Amino acid sequence: MAPRLPKALKLDDPDVTLRRDEREAFVASIEPVTMNSTVDPRAELISSPQRLAVDVRDVSLTFETADGKVDALSNVSLQIADGEFVSFIGPSGCGKTTMLRVIADLQQPTSGTLLVNGMSPEQARLQRRYGYVFQAPALFPWRTIEKNIKLPLEIMGFSDSEQRARAAQYLALVNLNGFERKFPWQLSGGMQQRVSIARALSFDPALLLMDEPFGALDEIVRDHLNEQLLQLWDKTGKTVLFVTHSIPEAVFLSTKIVVMSPRPGRIIDVIDCNFPRNRTLEARETPEFLKIAQRVRIGLRAGHSYDE
Repeated sequence: MAPRLPKALKLDDPDVTLRRDEREAFVASIEPVTMNSTVDPRAELISSPQRLAVDVRDVSLTFETADGKVDALSNVSLQIADGEFVSFIGPSGCGKTTMLRVIADLQQPTSGTLLVNGMSPEQARLQRRYGYVFQAPALFPWRTIEKNIKLPLEIMGFSDSEQRARAAQYLALVNLNGFERKFPWQLSGGMQQRVSIARALSFDPALLLMDEPFGALDEIVRDHLNEQLLQLWDKTGKTVLFVTHSIPEAVFLSTKIVVMSPRPGRIIDVIDCNFPRNRTLEARETPEFLKIAQRVRIGLRAGHSYDE
């Protein structure tokens, strides 16, 4: 039997004296270690050869409230490749926004693992790897459009010249040249939301999180912004995660649609959309479009069976 040594004992410690037979017995008792399934799953995710923008494994989230526990997400697993446009759709309260907030490190999951651009959500947040577009434009009314876009750049310490250059670049990207010195109240709702998108892109994040940004707009403006968003996605190559309640919007915009069930949020179906990147609104009248829209509806109906 190999000699039992104190945990802190080091063989190369000059104060340690072992007889030759003791040293040989101790070294012979050490065998190569084989890693098993108890290894930290994040190490396994990082070693994956596929480049993923978001990698979610068995994520659940339970809120503690005065009325008891609320299960918001249940065992959600999802892999999103770099450069994809992924829409989340489901009934109100199903956890779509909560999923976005977990990815953004604005809420922490109760269990499961999550990587954003190969790092933890906290690291991604601290390194400013994502931009966030909210349901409302959230612009400061006392700042001009240019100064609203420059706000995150000011906070991050960009030089004045770089701030001006980036504000001009992203205003042009969302087709708002000439509105630099206007105030938010002087712009329509759709134009304000485009300013919000420009602000989220101003520091060039790899990931764009969009929480139902067009939900409050009328259908005509919404269609126009859908087309503009597709063009912006094509130009920038960003990975986009988009929350919506609209089936046509999800099918038109996405490379992948994630259908979620009522609370607790589960993934019912993940649907690939293989439309050309330069598609137009006329694509919504094609048999392929209608077929995918029908599959989304079937998934949404199936999700309600969890409540029965």
